[in-house]
Amino acid sequence: MQQLNLNIDNGLATVTLNRPEKKNALSEILFEELFEVGRNLQKTEHLRAVILTGAGDDFCAGIDLKFLQTLLPRLEEVRVKMRNPATGELANWFQRPCYIWRQLNVPVIAAIEGICIGAGLQLALSADVRLAGPSTRMGIMEAKWGLIPDMGITQALPQLMRADQAKELMMTARILDAKTSEQAGLITRVVNNPLAAAKDLAKEIMGQSPEAVNGSKALIDQTWNLLPGSGLAIEAQIQSEIMGSPNQIEAVLAGMAKRPAKFK
Repeated sequence: MQQLNLNIDNGLATVTLNRPEKKNALSEILFEELFEVGRNLQKTEHLRAVILTGAGDDFCAGIDLKFLQTLLPRLEEVRVKMRNPATGELANWFQRPCYIWRQLNVPVIAAIEGICIGAGLQLALSADVRLAGPSTRMGIMEAKWGLIPDMGITQALPQLMRADQAKELMMTARILDAKTSEQAGLITRVVNNPLAAAKDLAKEIMGQSPEAVNGSKALIDQTWNLLPGSGLAIEAQIQSEIMGSPNQIEAVLAGMAKRPAKFK
């Protein structure tokens, strides 16, 4: 890979945007590599959690403007890519570098420092948890360029904030500091060292049964915005699949014996 680093250690994958000299802005290469790495991680055995982060002082400054400029002479090709996702895919070419992380069945944690705007924010919103440093600045910047956010933001923002707040952020392209971003729901927690905190959280999560962790993610993702009563069948379906599994039994036995669980 040219602009993305992947490290897998004992079931924890760390994916690092590696263009620090460009504040990790998304190039055409990164669009492809983010999707390919995410798709490969879907098939990785014994994967328990993923950390998304950026090299250097920033998470991601959005789409690289040089890449954006290359799209202008080929607008018809761009429109075709937007309107026609690949066969069997929900997300189009521009959405899939972000949406692929929502499709992983394991928890994804974003460790964020510095600038996290535009496409970078939409990438961060694809994670299940966002841990950000005090210097973090966030913004939905597409209106500044006469556009709307279209890289999967509709899949995350409704779970995080009210519609009027989302409209204000989109329409103004306002930049928020870390504290305000946390209050708005864009950040899970502000921490002094996001990457270290992400590793600690991943370790804590990985101490639980894999089926319980992945089932919890699936339950929230599938039911959070449903009408009252609509999620009951999904609760029952997921629980019935987990109950009595080897790892579930091990969790009970370990808890009763007051010993660390040994999950498979």
